[in-house]
Amino acid sequence: MTQQPSNLARGDWRRGLPAAVPPDVREMLSPARAIQFDSRQVEPGDVFVCIPGDRADGHSFARSAVERGATALVCLTGREAEVAGLGVPVVAVADPRATLAQVAAAHEDYPAKKMTVIGVTGTDGKSTTCFFVLAALEGARIKAGLLTTIECRIAGTTIPNPTRLTSQEAPFVQRLLAEMVEAGCTHAVVEATSIGLELHRLDACDFRAAIFTNLTPDHLDYHGTVEAYRKAKGRLFEMLPAAGHGQSPGVAVINFDDKAGRYMASRTKARVITYSLKSGDADVLTEDVMLWDDGSTFALTADEEDESVECSVRLPGDFNVANAAAAITCVTALGIDVGAAAMGVAACAGIPGRMERISGAPFAVVVDYAHTGDALTKATATLREVTNGRLIAVFGCAGERGKERRTGMGEAAARGVDFTILTDEDPRSEASADIIEDIAQAMVAAGAVEGEQFERIPDRRAAIARAFEIAQPGDLVLVAGKGHETTIEYASGAVPFDDRVVAREEIARRFG
Repeated sequence: MTQQPSNLARGDWRRGLPAAVPPDVREMLSPARAIQFDSRQVEPGDVFVCIPGDRADGHSFARSAVERGATALVCLTGREAEVAGLGVPVVAVADPRATLAQVAAAHEDYPAKKMTVIGVTGTDGKSTTCFFVLAALEGARIKAGLLTTIECRIAGTTIPNPTRLTSQEAPFVQRLLAEMVEAGCTHAVVEATSIGLELHRLDACDFRAAIFTNLTPDHLDYHGTVEAYRKAKGRLFEMLPAAGHGQSPGVAVINFDDKAGRYMASRTKARVITYSLKSGDADVLTEDVMLWDDGSTFALTADEEDESVECSVRLPGDFNVANAAAAITCVTALGIDVGAAAMGVAACAGIPGRMERISGAPFAVVVDYAHTGDALTKATATLREVTNGRLIAVFGCAGERGKERRTGMGEAAARGVDFTILTDEDPRSEASADIIEDIAQAMVAAGAVEGEQFERIPDRRAAIARAFEIAQPGDLVLVAGKGHETTIEYASGAVPFDDRVVAREEIARRFG
């Protein structure tokens, strides 16, 4: 990514401060080089925002930030005394996280206001749908940017995601949007997670359109309840503009087949458009679906029109038909030619780590990001239809995340997989054996027998090698859970590991 010159800000961060900040405090503030929330990243001329957190509290690092050159501090109202006396102005605000997003947007001169920003949320399919939206835009020769779990793109240039965060912190998001504007992008596609929305990372993105894919229990370790999780997703639809002052309303594209869709529709004043694979009551219908082992064809029909548009997608599974339908529906609702959008999606060759085929073995090998019970169920059901032999799966579950994932993945494997190898997947500070035990218990509760339908091999490379050892021609090996990711996270730190690379290495070692 290009580096912003140290002496040049695109805008004035002070414009993003709450109106309640007193004029005498504002007068003490000067322009900033950058907006920071990590004291280790502070350079002379930066503003440091003290973010309260569960594991670390930014107020405790205010002195370090000033020593590194911060020229102003933003803190939580009521905690001014903790950061006073450091020789720089202190701005007290009611919500430092929300303020971080606003001052970051102001610092970058509000880039989202200069583009059409499209947000995508849901439990599964967010990244895939984002890629399809980008492809649909590019099919209409529109220059666009992308911000997802997998990677970021600016007018065709790829930028790796610097962290495991799907929704990056606000300064990164706003800086990337500003670089999209400078590159001539007129549209931006942003993956929106429940945590990112809850923590205000995507505030000031001025979403013009939003897509809802689906909702199943996830991130309950953070949100606590499914209702809170659903509410966080719904914030995206609250952010869409209503009609007024000569402005047309925003667009909310919602999966009619998911029961949470009606809730999302109730949260917005935007124009709601529903799509469906199952119901004739939706606004946009997906018909004549033909599923193949390497993709699908289908027809898309709007209820107010007689003509259908022939579409295709190069990823298997009806869930990817739904993702493609959502993308085409969304860009068409924004005034883009439906034929061009459909051709763009049809030309999308694939998405990293999403149903990605690995060649070279005498049996099929697929790497996929499926890391929830619902996603694994859909993936295995799709792959079952194109597998003559056994379906063998390799997966684990992430540590420091809700245990509902472990239960869901275990139940899905017990129902839909012939033989499973349980292994490591980002155990973080948790004991790998404990995570695997939780999955194993869920499998046994669902009727699976250890030794006959699953076994445990914590070392992920060894687990993949074991799957290749037992697989026969006609079988399919699914390596699930990590997809595009390139590390495994342990308590001691991240270790390089890419399922796709390791699969190719193990195939070469075994089969030459």
